[in-house]
Amino acid sequence: MSTVTTPRAPSGSPATAPGYRASRTLPLRVEAVRQLKRRRTLVMGAVLALLPFVLAIAFAVGGTPGGDGAGAGRITLMDTATASAGNFAATCLFVSAGFLLVVPVALFCGDTVASEASWSSLRYLLAAPVPRARLLASKLTVGLAFSLAAMVVLPLVGLALGAVLYGWGPLEVPTGGTLPAGEAVGRLALVVAYIFVSQLVTAALAFWLSTRTDAPLGAVGGAVGLTIIGNVLDAVTALGHWRDFLPAHWQFAWADAIQPQLEWNGMLQGASVSVAYALVLFALAFRGFARKDIVS
Repeated sequence: MSTVTTPRAPSGSPATAPGYRASRTLPLRVEAVRQLKRRRTLVMGAVLALLPFVLAIAFAVGGTPGGDGAGAGRITLMDTATASAGNFAATCLFVSAGFLLVVPVALFCGDTVASEASWSSLRYLLAAPVPRARLLASKLTVGLAFSLAAMVVLPLVGLALGAVLYGWGPLEVPTGGTLPAGEAVGRLALVVAYIFVSQLVTAALAFWLSTRTDAPLGAVGGAVGLTIIGNVLDAVTALGHWRDFLPAHWQFAWADAIQPQLEWNGMLQGASVSVAYALVLFALAFRGFARKDIVS
């Protein structure tokens, strides 16, 4: 009689199924489709797409922005919101960058791992087997991609609606001067890129919390809450130069991108602060999750 022997894995290495490749587990396309079909993704996209229409209605009902003299002595993008499509798109970013755009970033990055844990499906994903680092990398990549898409939708809709309502013309800088329409579009793209980089700290905070809790609302709410606390601390002028280390201190540095003379200093400082915090938090998320006992 002959006996059948099963090949043994080399000593010290885990046995794997024939044809198994870790790099093929949980493809980005699969994760993206899963996240795209979720109701919260569709609702958030609808909210961001509708915001320009809400602003346009408000301007139509209330008259010319800044025309009542309110806020005398302070010149903002609101004063030229209806001057052109570029001005309207810039205003949409201005009114949403401080808080509204924080929500989708915290949602898409903080609801990823924690939601799987709350559904008790996280352990089954890891048993597939999906390597832990691969799972986190896939979910983080998709979360950041959806966050960027949310930031792109808002100005795109603003540009389209502004072109219909206010015409396609040069962007009027509130403090004086104009930017040609073509150049203004490029500057707005730079603004979106900077806002995305500045929000990396919120994304990293939400993602780290998502690996530490089984409650998605806790991860999302914690990231939003700490971001609000950062904004409050930035308003405390008594902190002096210590505020330079707060990401919130640089959240509107992108305004330098829509000046006749492009200034980089503020945006570079803001980007460096945000990226530094984000790298630390991302590292903590991967390190902690690699050692975590998954029971959900």
